[in-house]
This record gives sequence, structure tokens and C-alpha cells, in this order.
Amino acid sequence: MRILLVEDDAALAESTSRALRSQGWVVDCTARGEPVPLSLREDRYDLLILDIGLAGIDGFETLRRVRNQGSPIPVLVLTARDGVEDRVRGLESGADDYLVKPFALSELIARARALVRRSQARFSNELKMAGLRMDLDARRAWLHEEPLALSAREWEVLSFMMARIGKVIAKEQIVSASNGWDQSTTDNAVEVCISRLRAKLEPAGIQVRTVRGFGYLLEEQAPVAKT
Repeated sequence: MRILLVEDDAALAESTSRALRSQGWVVDCTARGEPVPLSLREDRYDLLILDIGLAGIDGFETLRRVRNQGSPIPVLVLTARDGVEDRVRGLESGADDYLVKPFALSELIARARALVRRSQARFSNELKMAGLRMDLDARRAWLHEEPLALSAREWEVLSFMMARIGKVIAKEQIVSASNGWDQSTTDNAVEVCISRLRAKLEPAGIQVRTVRGFGYLLEEQAPVAKT
């Protein structure tokens, strides 16, 4: 993944870049908004992380120029302004998400990953997460490039959840999205399908977490700390 970071606080830009690069991502940095539209036209980036309080043209104007040239790149806005008006203005200008300073670098990484996944889901027929890859056209899946056997029902449930990474999905949504299931489908049938998917996805570093009272959440497993 290649990221363009626009941040004029040198210390914050350095710490943020270091955190993102620790994930194996390529990060280019600039302190000003003026060159951003041209950079996005000339180079391929997967994500724009944009500070609002820039010298010269601010982040809002930078974002406006980016969207006016038709760039669909996902944009994560960084702002020291916690007012509702500023957040609304950012989203209405074309931002996909925002973080208020000071922020935890772990949250920045999680939001960056989620934004890129959603973007890939919109513009590609291939979904990826950790060691899992799904080709929606071919209806095939792989774990670490080894074919993954899925029943028709498992495929429907997993592809539905993969397109909604980071969102809690209710059992009712799973039933509605699955061909051959109707509203009389029992909770146990859904739980059996989820249980089978859990067993198959664990080797890929993916877990289907139960969020009690709400549904299920597809997420990467946290790495086990070495002692």
C-alpha cells in the first residue's frame, strides 16, 4: 500500500510515517497542500492522509481540488478541531474519515487499513484481508494462495462480510443477504455457518468475533506477543 501523508508538523509527520512504514507500507510526505493534486495525477496512491491546518492552502481547499479533478482516492483527514462544523465540512468536502489530534497511532493504522479495504471493495471484484483473497467473478477463494473450499452458503456469508470489514453485521442481515435462506431460518443455522467459517479462516489470521447483542465482526487477529 502506498500512502501520501500531508502534514506540516515535522515531528508528527515523522512519527506517523514511521508507524505506517512499520506495517510495510510506502509513505511519501509533504508539508504543503499545493502539490497534492498533481502528485495524485502523476503517481498511484492507495490513501491520502491530510492535515487540515496546513500553511498556504489548508486541508479543506486541498481536498476540494483533489475531488474537483475527479480523484476517487480515500481520504483520512487529521484535524486539531473537534467542532461538529469542521467535521461536517470535512466530510462534505469529500473526506472519507477523520481523526482528531492527538490520536493513537494504532487507531490511525486501523482506520487507514479499513479505508483502503472499503475502496478496494468498491472498485475491484477481488477482496483481500490478511491471508485471505476472494475473486467475486470466479467465485473462488484462497488462503495464502492455497484454494479454500467453501460451500455456497459459506461463500455468500463470507463475501457479504468481506465487503463490510470493520462493521458489525447482524444475523438478520446475513439471512437477508444469503440466497436460499428466509426469515424462518433459525439462529442456530447462522451460528453453525459462522462456526465453520471461523475454523476455516483462523489459519489466515482472521477471526469472526461475536459482538453480543449486535452480531458479528470480521477482523484480523492481533499478533501473539513473543515472550
